[in-house]
Amino acid sequence: MSAAVSVAVAGVHVLDTHVIGVESIPSGSQGQLVETIRMSAAGTAGGTGLVLARLGCAVRSFGAVGTDPIAETLLALLRAEGIDVGGLLRRADVQTSASVLPVRPNGDRPAWHCIGANGAFALDDLAPDALDDVAHLHLGGPEFLGGPAAGELLARARAVGATTSLDLLAPGDPDLLAWVADALPQCDYLLPNDEQVLGLTGASDLASGALALVQAGAGCVAVTAGARGAVVVTAEETIEVPAFAIDVVDTTGCGDAFSAGFLRGRLEGLSLAEAARLGCAAAAQVAAGLGTDAGSYDLDSVRAFAEATPTR
Repeated sequence: MSAAVSVAVAGVHVLDTHVIGVESIPSGSQGQLVETIRMSAAGTAGGTGLVLARLGCAVRSFGAVGTDPIAETLLALLRAEGIDVGGLLRRADVQTSASVLPVRPNGDRPAWHCIGANGAFALDDLAPDALDDVAHLHLGGPEFLGGPAAGELLARARAVGATTSLDLLAPGDPDLLAWVADALPQCDYLLPNDEQVLGLTGASDLASGALALVQAGAGCVAVTAGARGAVVVTAEETIEVPAFAIDVVDTTGCGDAFSAGFLRGRLEGLSLAEAARLGCAAAAQVAAGLGTDAGSYDLDSVRAFAEATPTR
């Protein structure tokens, strides 16, 4: 058996707490029974890394967490997936990033979020040789580093022969695009959602918005569009890939799962369309459960799902 592809994920790592069956926020100090409360490792770096590990990659995480019980839970969940967490620095002065996600019966999922240690991660926190043997670097949340530092990090990965990707965390607006602009020319794959693309560019449709981001420097823009699937745009082509027809439980982490499936496909030489289909199939596994680690899936089962399941 060949060695697993080595991937580094850097940036945002979060502990999500999913609360299923929230019909309303109780008034005063009243309580309410819910169906399920579950914790999962998440974040534009952590969640993507988790799914990449499920899909057969050797994953190393880089970022920052606190020294609190939230960190112990998050690190345990990542280690259980075989992820090397040695690059997650422990910071005593900040709490570990965490979110609480009350999921309503119709699937809506408002969130409470604490940035915590994710805001403390800096480029200097990575050792000079940290990326020397990776095939790919995925940076989740470049807005915390800022464009120049994010661009420098991606350039370090490219200098050792790795490909690179970015996934934004914040809602899209032109100011955010200006903030991370220096990173785009060092980015092989930009992995935003539809709302981010439209907000970043002011475009009226995804294809033209994604093309504007390509013209701003990204090599390829692969956009998630919820039930519509994904749109992949390069300077030469636009590809639309439909989502799979499934019963959705919770869409938390679907974007991270798409990113992981898409990147896994590209790392093994799939075409853009084939990689996007694998990304949609990985996202479907997550949408059918609670969190990126819900259920049991691997690369073979995701491929089999993609072959056997109809699209919308």
